Amino acid sequence: MRERVAVFRETRPSQMPLIDAVMPQFQRELFSMIGNGVAEDPSVRPPIPADGFHLSIVRAGPGKGSALHSHQTVEVFMPLTGRFSVQWGDEGEHELTLEQYDVISLPTGVLRGFRNESAEDAMMLVVIGGDDPGQVDWIGEVRDAARAGGFDLDENGKITGNPRP
Repeated sequence: MRERVAVFRETRPSQMPLIDAVMPQFQRELFSMIGNGVAEDPSVRPPIPADGFHLSIVRAGPGKGSALHSHQTVEVFMPLTGRFSVQWGDEGEHELTLEQYDVISLPTGVLRGFRNESAEDAMMLVVIGGDDPGQVDWIGEVRDAARAGGFDLDENGKITGNPRP
């Protein structure tokens, strides 16, 4: 059973969990506890393998979060500390603020993002369904910033290799 236990204080976060983190407003830490989720960081090694779902904890500073993105999996957000706004829609035109322990479930194919609305670092639980969450689809602004930040992307905006030095 020890192999099925993730001790948070022993978990090392990814500083570049997804390519949007090349932009300062999207810098955050991702602690992958069960499965890789949709992390694009090849160094992510969660302590527990995926077993039908993925569970991560995001730590974001004030005003930081995730850019609009979509993927073919349901994604659930629940603030553990602080307050997070969740944006969705083609241009993030819809927004809802979640307080501690509120939960939102975002369906497949919907552009979504989030931001820490607290005055201090805050943590949010993220659950993603399925054994293979697939790759993330990013808006053009994020793809352009990722290319400028050294990532090789194919014509569909998917990462084709590790960032260039």
